[in-house]
Amino acid sequence: MNRRVLALILIPFLLFAFGTVGYMLIEKWSVIDAFYMTAITLTTVGFGEVRTLTTGGRIFTVVLLVAGVAFVAYGLEYLLTANLGDTWRKRRMMQTIENLENHVIVSGYGRVGQSAVASLLNSKRKVVVIEKDPEKTAELDQLDLTYLIGDATRDEVLQQAGIDRAWGMLICTGDDSRNLFIVLSARALNNNLYIVTRSVDAENDRKMRRAGANRVVSPYQIGGQHMANIVIRPHVTDFFDVVTLDGGIELWVEELIIGETSSLVGKTVGEANIRQETGVSIIAMLRENHSSIPKAHTQLQAGDELIVVGTREQLAKLEKLTGVEVAHL
Repeated sequence: MNRRVLALILIPFLLFAFGTVGYMLIEKWSVIDAFYMTAITLTTVGFGEVRTLTTGGRIFTVVLLVAGVAFVAYGLEYLLTANLGDTWRKRRMMQTIENLENHVIVSGYGRVGQSAVASLLNSKRKVVVIEKDPEKTAELDQLDLTYLIGDATRDEVLQQAGIDRAWGMLICTGDDSRNLFIVLSARALNNNLYIVTRSVDAENDRKMRRAGANRVVSPYQIGGQHMANIVIRPHVTDFFDVVTLDGGIELWVEELIIGETSSLVGKTVGEANIRQETGVSIIAMLRENHSSIPKAHTQLQAGDELIVVGTREQLAKLEKLTGVEVAHL
């Protein structure tokens, strides 16, 4: 529970206890008389005094009255700030989301979701987080993330996240049945959305794909394979960890799509001279869901996806040649 809310609950009891004990000690009154006097003082109803007060009793009454008024002011300030601040924050968040295009929606801000969001932001992607747990609001605000608190299985929540304008969606919750439902809803709202979902049980992979997921990822399976690769081929694994996971390294592995207006269309890999022009190395090429290692005579076409490695500056040069921004992938 919020500390300020807890204080608002406890302070009235403490004030009543303080007032009652105070009148009992100063005026030598009974518990009932002291409690009654405390009640009419704190509530400022204007009833007369139980008995004639001594000088000490009057001073104590003023102190108690000031404490009561201060508590009321504190409570009002908190309630107004909380309500107005929350309303303003939600309105600002919705305005931000309404202006987004080609962004990535991340459903679930647990450990997997947090890692996914960090990687997306590190790659300059625009991200909207959908989180069901309102207790994570403070954490999301602290990180200055664009987010919605709501249930991603509901169409209206997905629409508020701009799913019709989004490029992709990562579904990261730990509940396969929930993930499956989100995949169905997301695919129904945007047929062109690129959907990657988490699957705890490998047996559900086929169901996820049938529901509309483009890719299904099992963190446990990938984690096990990665650990095995570290043992089998440690240096290769370390290299790919560096270029794909370490944000502080100079080299990056990236996907770039050749646009229809790109100057590369129609040229062979040799004619494009990408290595000499940009410094980027082509690792592989994906065309019509078939991957290959392009040769010098391979002709480049619009829609080809190039898997490349290079520095940020080198990738930026190739990005201009392809005619498609990295952030829109």
